[in-house]
Amino acid sequence: MRTMLQEKKVLKDCKIYQMLVAQSKRPHLSFHTPGHKNAKWDITELAYSDNLSCPSGCIAEAEKDLARLLGAKRSFLLTDGSTSGVLSMLYAAKRLGAKTIFACEESHKSLFNGAKMLGLELLLYPRFYKGKIPYEPTVYELKEKFGVLLERADAVFITSPDYYGNVADLEGLANYCKENRKLLLVDGAHGGHLHFEKKLHASAADMWVDGVHKSLPALTQGAVVSAKDEKTAEALREVVDVFRTTSPSYPIMASVEYAVKYPRNERLEEAVKIYQEKEPRVYKNQDWTKLCAVIGKGAFEGEKQLQKEGIYPEFCDGNVIMFYLSPATKIKDFKKLTDRLEKLFAKYPLEREEIDKNTIQRVPAPVFFAKDEQEWVHLNGAEGRVCALNCGLFPPCTPLLCVGDTITEEKIALLQSADNTFGLQEGKIAVLKEKKGD
Repeated sequence: MRTMLQEKKVLKDCKIYQMLVAQSKRPHLSFHTPGHKNAKWDITELAYSDNLSCPSGCIAEAEKDLARLLGAKRSFLLTDGSTSGVLSMLYAAKRLGAKTIFACEESHKSLFNGAKMLGLELLLYPRFYKGKIPYEPTVYELKEKFGVLLERADAVFITSPDYYGNVADLEGLANYCKENRKLLLVDGAHGGHLHFEKKLHASAADMWVDGVHKSLPALTQGAVVSAKDEKTAEALREVVDVFRTTSPSYPIMASVEYAVKYPRNERLEEAVKIYQEKEPRVYKNQDWTKLCAVIGKGAFEGEKQLQKEGIYPEFCDGNVIMFYLSPATKIKDFKKLTDRLEKLFAKYPLEREEIDKNTIQRVPAPVFFAKDEQEWVHLNGAEGRVCALNCGLFPPCTPLLCVGDTITEEKIALLQSADNTFGLQEGKIAVLKEKKGD
């Protein structure tokens, strides 16, 4: 852990870390969990270590600091990833009276699981695209195309930034929700670093998640869920422990506090933005940590070549290879990446293609089909069938095919080419049973 947390000035202000350092120097004979009995860093709730479920010491101080830095009334540490934060927001929204949630159908799967578990109705709209690249619509675009659904909703659920570095119209959505007495929830799993730029940060919402481990130097599963005012903070406080573990990792908590307090890397940000502007095959987005290289048809092959060389991108969607940066990324490593990308662009020149018109056909469908309405068929024989369970590439863990989609040859090819997927079983996909006579 010491090798990862290297900024000494930051560590001096990290309450949980300083507690762990102080106690690791004292005699400690462990007759408590965890079973490895090391009793230095990875410990349980003891007399000196505070309690995440009811903090009053170093954890309470750390959460106050996080709330101040993130622009929140209250912030709650998470050691179970952003998923537990999304579930907590949904439950808090329900406790505050929400029954219907307006959301994009390509949201993270935790939204769908949470809605099913809590009995919330999802009012879903399709992803917006410019060519083959998705983008976040303005509140005016949403009202123009899906105004009826938007008016019906008690809460709006937005992902910002998304996996391609698109930032939502947070100010516009916040104003709309305030005027119409709706809750605004933001899955900011990929935007923990954006607290440096308040206009881009999710703190315009009533409740939001910062997935700290994804874009800041924190251990995996480290996140924060926050509330904007007293009312939402109290609702979130009441429900957050429903989804948080009762045995939180102290190293993870310490790393989250450290990561949120980590300094901005303006030199790297500037270098990335300059590269994005000059390189036509890199997607121009609002979030510098997501470097999206448009490779085209050779994307999966190019990804595998990079992996053989020890270069591991975050994900490939069959067209774009996305590389995740952070304030902890070294300039020299960024330079190595851009040098390699130039060779990749030369090897895979783009072909002239028609603009993707997003013509997937849908049948009217609930968010979930009942078990007896589903059957599993091999992907090779699924073309033309109706998808019965959300599935897609992992990451980004947003549906490539949603419930009700007609399965196309193109989507089958993407699922079969990807290294990792979700929603499939042994090369099979869940489809709606065909009625006799169909």
